[in-house]
Amino acid sequence: MSLLEVENLVARYGRITALAGISLHVDEGEIVALIGANGAGKTTTLRAISGLVRPASGRILFDGTDLHGRAPHAIVRLGIGHSPEGRRVFPRMTVRENLELGAFTRTSKREIADDTEHVLATFPRLRERLGQQAGTMSGGEQQMLAIGRALMGRPRLLLLDEPSLGLSPLLVQTIFGVIREINAQGTTILLIEQNATQALAVANRGYVLEVGSVTHEDSSVNLKASPAVAAAYLGGAG
Repeated sequence: MSLLEVENLVARYGRITALAGISLHVDEGEIVALIGANGAGKTTTLRAISGLVRPASGRILFDGTDLHGRAPHAIVRLGIGHSPEGRRVFPRMTVRENLELGAFTRTSKREIADDTEHVLATFPRLRERLGQQAGTMSGGEQQMLAIGRALMGRPRLLLLDEPSLGLSPLLVQTIFGVIREINAQGTTILLIEQNATQALAVANRGYVLEVGSVTHEDSSVNLKASPAVAAAYLGGAG
């Protein structure tokens, strides 16, 4: 059984169908990439997994547990963390307060302190800004905070939505290095990334979404070698 199984998922916004029956799975320990153009349904997929969008039909199973009807905070407690598109940090709260909010489902102060230290070791720049309001930080620093906040829930599955969006090339390399490190430490990752080349470089497998449907599913190596995928998403000539 896969850690995450999405089966024939349909989601709508009013009369607009955002997901037209997609299916995918993520096995324990993998990095799986979702790539596709804007409006393909990638963010809606993650929001449905997190309970932020209620599907019209289909099933989402996490470690065999059906997520249907579960509130977002209950899904976090099950072991799913979400670093959303646009970072969505709490701008008037400090870095420390944002991290503490990420641990809202937990009770052990010692474990929370240990995990805070782990996040700060992963993102040393956050240590320098613990007392700073999150809204005054750079985009790259806010992205580090968004990922760190998601990690504070000790997720088994981490959902990452556009972690490199708007970042400098140097920071993009830093963020993807951290993604590899997080995965190597045992966290399974489902990754949305506009930079398909970077996404497939770190992922084991990938899915291509087009207008709410999965059009390609394969290993990252095979997706990178596909003329159709290369032409559409990797800057290839086709």
